[in-house]
Amino acid sequence: MKPATITFSKLIDKLQQHYGAPAPPPSTDPLELLIWENIAYLANDKRRAEAFATLKQRIGTRTEQLLAAQHSALAAIGKAGILPDLSAEKLLAIAKIAYEEFDGDLRAVLKKPLPQAKKGLKRFPSIGDPGAEKILLFTRSYPVMALDSNGLRVLCRVGFAEEQKNYSATYRLVQEAIHGQLPRDYDPLIRAHQLLRQHGQELCKRSKPRCIECPVRDRCNYSRKV
Repeated sequence: MKPATITFSKLIDKLQQHYGAPAPPPSTDPLELLIWENIAYLANDKRRAEAFATLKQRIGTRTEQLLAAQHSALAAIGKAGILPDLSAEKLLAIAKIAYEEFDGDLRAVLKKPLPQAKKGLKRFPSIGDPGAEKILLFTRSYPVMALDSNGLRVLCRVGFAEEQKNYSATYRLVQEAIHGQLPRDYDPLIRAHQLLRQHGQELCKRSKPRCIECPVRDRCNYSRKV
């Protein structure tokens, strides 16, 4: 595989020139970010945001409010995605873990050393290393370059690493490749996360990517092959 012919910072700048300033994170509260990840399984951002707003209005997003909620009420909100009953179970599990293991306050776990903070967050449903790192970034607890599957795909296609059969292996390779080029402050890291995600959703899709419209097509290894 040919190495990337564009720097990480130049890539992000070109994406912002194309898309404009990225959307802010959905929340800076760790519990709300956990809820966001689980509230509507496989829903798009619009439907997820609508479900999240409905939850805040009807039930609330504090631990005690979730624990007091009826499963049916949570499942009704989870219909924004598929498997609403599973979404309801995950929200109740989040509240139970937060209450029983963290006394309802997740801020304390964010202050632990990075490995321990990630381990604590991975106790919750649907949270692996990428999800834990995203929460740590969005809460401004650790300046780590969190990547979702969209951003990871973009960086692989540009040429920062070759995609592996194992997702975790791909994630590690990309993180190692970009480590020396990363900004150190929260704002540019959050900007990069949001723009890479948007690019992967809108143009650099897993199937039928729209390479002809891509702002970095002339510097992308993948576009040269298609």
